[in-house]
Amino acid sequence: MHHIFRDEPGLFTRVLPKAGVPFPEPTAIQPLDTDLTEIRPLARRVDTLFRVDTAEDGDFLLAVEAQGQPDPDKPNSWTYYLAHLYAKYQLPPILLVVCRDKATASWAAKPVRVGLPVHTSMAVFPLVLGPGNVPAIIDPDEATEDLPLAVFTALAHAKDPGLPAILDALAAAVANTGGETAQRWAEFTEIGLGDTPARALWRQLMATYTPRFPGRGTLIEETFIEGEAKGEAKAVLRVLDRRGIEVSEPVRERIVSCTDLEVLGVWLDRSLTASKAEELFESE
Repeated sequence: MHHIFRDEPGLFTRVLPKAGVPFPEPTAIQPLDTDLTEIRPLARRVDTLFRVDTAEDGDFLLAVEAQGQPDPDKPNSWTYYLAHLYAKYQLPPILLVVCRDKATASWAAKPVRVGLPVHTSMAVFPLVLGPGNVPAIIDPDEATEDLPLAVFTALAHAKDPGLPAILDALAAAVANTGGETAQRWAEFTEIGLGDTPARALWRQLMATYTPRFPGRGTLIEETFIEGEAKGEAKAVLRVLDRRGIEVSEPVRERIVSCTDLEVLGVWLDRSLTASKAEELFESE
C-alpha cells in the first residue's frame, strides 16, 4: 500500500482530508532515500519517504509505512525512524501508517510513549489511514475523477465485505479512463489485492468489456452479457476454490448455467464469506 504513494506522491494530500485530517498544500514533494542504516551494522528502512515543501507551513518529512497486521516490534522501529529522520534532516517528520483492516489500524493509531509512568520523554502519534476513516468509493463517476485515489480506497477496504461494490465502481472507472493510465492502475490494483479471493474477482472484472450504450439490446451488448455471465460464474467458482470450499456437481452446474447477472452478483458476494457452497442459494 505504500508503493501507491511513490507512483502518486501527492495522493496523501487528497486522501488525508477525506479521513478528517487537514494537511497543508505542498509546493513540492521529493522522494528521499529510504535507507536509515547507521554506521554500525544495524539496518532499518522505512517503506517510503518524502520531503514535502509547503508555501506557508514549512517543510517536513513524510514516512509512509504499510502495516498488514499488528507487530509488537514496530512501535520501537517507528520511534527510531522519526528520531533518526529528525536528527539527519533537521525537519519535522510525520509517520503515516496505511492499513487494510480496522483491527490493525486501531492498533497502529495508539500513541507510542517512551519514558517512565511519571514522565514521557518522547511520544509518537502515528497518522493512520484504513477502512475506518477512508470512505469507500462506489460511484464510478467519482472513481473516474481520481483513479489513484479510487485504487487506494479499494486497497484500504480490501478485507471489507462490501469490497465487490468498490471494485465494480473501480472497474468502471478504469474502463472510462482507458489507455496506459487505466492499464497501469488496473495492474496496481491486482498486485495490491495480493493473494486473496478479491484478486480473482478483480481479474474477472478486468476480463470483461463494458458496453458504451447499455440497455440498447444490441448484438454486442447481448454477447457481452452472455460472456459476463460466464465470467461471473467462473469467478464464483474460483473464489470458492481458492477458499477451499468444496463444490458438488449439482451446485457447479447451477452456477455455470445461470445467466442472470444480478443473481450471479449476489452469489459472488456470498462466495467471499460462505462456509459451504450451498449457502450461496439461501433465501432463494
